[in-house]
Amino acid sequence: MPEILDQARKQVLENGVGLDEAGVLAVLNLPDEQLPAALQLAHEVRMRWCGPEVEVEGIVSLKTGGCPEDCHFCSQSGLFTSPVRSVLLDIPSLVKAAKQTAATGATEFCIVAAVRGPDARLMKQLREGVAAIRAEVDIQIAASLGMLSQEQVDELVDMGVHRYNHNLETCRSYFPNVVTTHSWEERWETLRMVRESGMEVCCGGILGLGETVEQRAEFAAQLAALDPHEVPLNFLNPRPGTPLGDRPVVEGKDALRAIAAFRLAMPRTILRYAGGRELTLGDLGTREGLLGGINAVIVGNYLTTLGRPATDDLALLDDLKMPVKALSATL
Repeated sequence: MPEILDQARKQVLENGVGLDEAGVLAVLNLPDEQLPAALQLAHEVRMRWCGPEVEVEGIVSLKTGGCPEDCHFCSQSGLFTSPVRSVLLDIPSLVKAAKQTAATGATEFCIVAAVRGPDARLMKQLREGVAAIRAEVDIQIAASLGMLSQEQVDELVDMGVHRYNHNLETCRSYFPNVVTTHSWEERWETLRMVRESGMEVCCGGILGLGETVEQRAEFAAQLAALDPHEVPLNFLNPRPGTPLGDRPVVEGKDALRAIAAFRLAMPRTILRYAGGRELTLGDLGTREGLLGGINAVIVGNYLTTLGRPATDDLALLDDLKMPVKALSATL
């Protein structure tokens, strides 16, 4: 067995201490024949430090399209020619989406808006939407609304939003190649305020934006330093009309190597399958990832792309004897 996997078995599996950037890079550079061993070790780490349960989540877009930022992967930017219209969801539609999500067995419902940060109108609509959902659906509510002020963080806590998603998207050194209208540091500041508020921090990113393997390892180490409760792992699904619309899709084996490496960097974190896995991994790779460190999934469709049917993912979890995490009664 390669030296890095021996090290990880002692350090991560036995002691619960994640690999540093150099260790993550060594895993990302493992040859194909060592990939099954890396995935097996990552699965053992997940089972020991997180347990067998899988957290299932659905997401819905409260505001779609028309975003003023220039995130080069995103078809919701108003600066690109992507065929996504600006739409604002009404409250009854939001409640309906939450009910449909809960009906799949999901315990988490995330409300997302394509904005730099929420204005007063959006915060008002969110407050009304959260109240309406809580009155009719037994589900935890998360939000993703871009960069926040301290006052907005406090307001979300007051609403009862228990988890906030704000992805760093990629490592600090590569971020300016992907976004120019705001900085990595601005995102980090929002995450700091969210953590200090007591809300759970959900922060991940997208692999395949053109970053090097070294920068992928840098990103894993920076996420580990943030110590988020949850890390959604997306794989680029190139969108027509965006600057990254012609990027190649991440190779399945590279995606699986990344899943194992990120798990070995963050042994106690919820590592969630997010966008692009259908394209990058397909059915077989999705199964391998669930046996290689993943312990959460977004079911159904994403914000602007189609996902796997929720029934397919739930059937796969049943086949793998992985119980869906019960809804927490504490929030």
